[in-house]
Amino acid sequence: MKLTILGGGGFRVPLVYGALLGDHAEGRVTRVTLHDLDAGRLSAVARVLADQAEGVRDAPEVTATTDLDEALRGADFVFSAIRVGGLEGRAADERIALAEGVLGQETVGAGGIAYGLRTVPVATHIARRVAALAPDAWVINFTNPAGLVTEAMSRVLGDRVVGICDSPVGLGRRVARILGADPDEAWIDYVGLNHLGWLRGLRIGGRDELPRLLADEEALGSFEEGRLFGPEWLRSLGAIPNEYLHYYYFNREAVHAYRTAGRTRGAYLRDQQGAFYEEMGKPDTPALAAWRRTLADREATYMAANREAAGVGERDEADLESGGYEKVALALMRAVARDERTTLILDVRNGTTLSVLDADAVIEVPCLVDANGARPVAVAPLPYHAVGLVTAVKAVEREVLAAAESGSRETAVKAFALHPLVDSVAVARRLVEAYAAEHPGLAYLRR
Repeated sequence: MKLTILGGGGFRVPLVYGALLGDHAEGRVTRVTLHDLDAGRLSAVARVLADQAEGVRDAPEVTATTDLDEALRGADFVFSAIRVGGLEGRAADERIALAEGVLGQETVGAGGIAYGLRTVPVATHIARRVAALAPDAWVINFTNPAGLVTEAMSRVLGDRVVGICDSPVGLGRRVARILGADPDEAWIDYVGLNHLGWLRGLRIGGRDELPRLLADEEALGSFEEGRLFGPEWLRSLGAIPNEYLHYYYFNREAVHAYRTAGRTRGAYLRDQQGAFYEEMGKPDTPALAAWRRTLADREATYMAANREAAGVGERDEADLESGGYEKVALALMRAVARDERTTLILDVRNGTTLSVLDADAVIEVPCLVDANGARPVAVAPLPYHAVGLVTAVKAVEREVLAAAESGSRETAVKAFALHPLVDSVAVARRLVEAYAAEHPGLAYLRR
């Protein structure tokens, strides 16, 4: 099978390739094509992959190209992890939002909207090229904002595009570990949108063990989300929120922490990864060692500003384990290609799963996956506090999609103004003007 990775010069591509190296079963991926607009980054990542493959029997063959159509032809699966505007764009998104006193995170609030407005037209173009050149391919989307981008691509590809995220996977593994359960054997009741979901139960042998965790003060404070949100708030919710909900529940504290930090997360990653790719420009650099060193630092500093706002210090070693989006991607490909039925938390079209949203809305819930694709399982209704957030943010996503389709600047303003973390038409108008002036990718927004 052929796997095409869009954004193939991206820093986390070796995680995906590493997962493929451990798969030796029949029907596995044998060819990987990396696509990126930056030939230098492609070369750097290809070197890391070559080091990973050294000594591995039947390692997938790797090719690289800057031609999108060439990359897509003959693909069985397309993994999309592009970053329109690069990390420079992310840093600008954060800077512009913070100057207005609102959050600029890449998937949440003003920053997420700006990133979505840049990315949706590109993702839609990719979906159309997939439909034309590889109509039988399955698209696995990791491009952020993942739920929004998956919904944009689904308007072209239908259910043949599935979004993945490592946040709910990591949350489920942490909760299972605290409860002394095997994460692979537990049923995780998780529901919401991408980066806006709640773990509402964790069943082991048919019994929901989450109430046991919520009643245990020491256990609640012993893992990442417990420290971020605090045991008292988790008990009030009766659920464990996705870590990204910290931006909603503690918004003022998060904005303050970001505004007083020496660098935003985007600026940090821009500088860190810039140094990595510069180092990789030297032919004698040990590629895999340099990548691993950079990855370790990246993981250790994840959501550092939020932990500072919560007063919880550095991440514990137990929380450094990746949620494993590369493992989710591999499990998804196996299930579809080999009809190996499994259950995964994915971003898919709603159908009738959540009655508060229409059928085409992309949601993030457990799905049954087999050769026919991913189908969301039935879930209990959302509590009203969650309904409010989910429907408000979905409304914003729909305005982003409408603005990307029409090119209407006023519709873009509406998207910003309706977001609960912006909540000002005046601020929304200034944000659109500033983002349009900063990003060439927003030139399509007409005055």
